[in-house]
This record gives sequence, structure tokens and C-alpha cells, in this order.
Amino acid sequence: MTLREFRANDLPFVGAIVAEALHEHYDPSLYSSLSTEWPTGFLVAADASDVPVGFLLGVNQVEGEARVLMFAVDRNQRTQGIGTLLMTTFLERCRERHFRRVTLEVRVSNATAIRFYTRYQFSVVDLLRSYYSDGENGYQMARDLR
Repeated sequence: MTLREFRANDLPFVGAIVAEALHEHYDPSLYSSLSTEWPTGFLVAADASDVPVGFLLGVNQVEGEARVLMFAVDRNQRTQGIGTLLMTTFLERCRERHFRRVTLEVRVSNATAIRFYTRYQFSVVDLLRSYYSDGENGYQMARDLR
């Protein structure tokens, strides 16, 4: 497993992971656009053939704060430490940029993800009603970086 920055030829793989894991569909230009804003904040975990099997897309929209905009691992690659590698590396990069806080959103029904984020000291700070495109509520979670 290698960890690297997002590349344009990752689009079909990242899009497929988003559709399957996050149940969302975004215009492919979104990924390319966001990758130019903070290239080292868009992490891709790739297998031995350099095929993306997971990713974490971080953005910096508020001064001093990072946001995990999207984070997913291919269903067949879960429980192998890929999510841990992505999150740990992302938090290190946030500290390097002297961010004070990291936020993210998660579906209220996604107990596995909520447990994962809790292990990284994220806690629920808000309920986001009808946040997702299918109408499901979300939680905003946050953690301080100290």
C-alpha cells in the first residue's frame, strides 16, 4: 500500500469509491478543482498496481481549520488499516500547517464511521438535518489539534 497525492487519472476510481461507500455522485471536476487548492490534503491510498483503494479529501475553508470533505475506503479493502493510515497522515499534515481544529460530517446511521472518528478524538458538535442528498441527517464532528 502506498500513500500519495491525488492525480487526474484517479478520477474513475475515486468516483466509484464515493458512489459505493458514500452513496453520493459528484461532478468529476469537483475533485480536480479541490485537489489544486491543497494538494497534500487530498490523500490517495493505492494498491501495488497503483490503483486507488481509498482516499481522504481535506479542504481548508476556514482559517485555522481543516475539514474532511470526503473519506472512504473500497469495501473490499476495509479493516486492513487503510483508513487509519489516511487519517493519521491527514492529521499530521494538519498539524504541519498549524491548524487548530478539524471537522467532518458523517451520516447518523454510519455507526462504524462514528466509532472510527471517535477513536481519533472527534466528537459530535451538531446535528445537520436532511444534510445528505437522500434526506438523511448528518452529524458534524470536530476535534482540536493540540
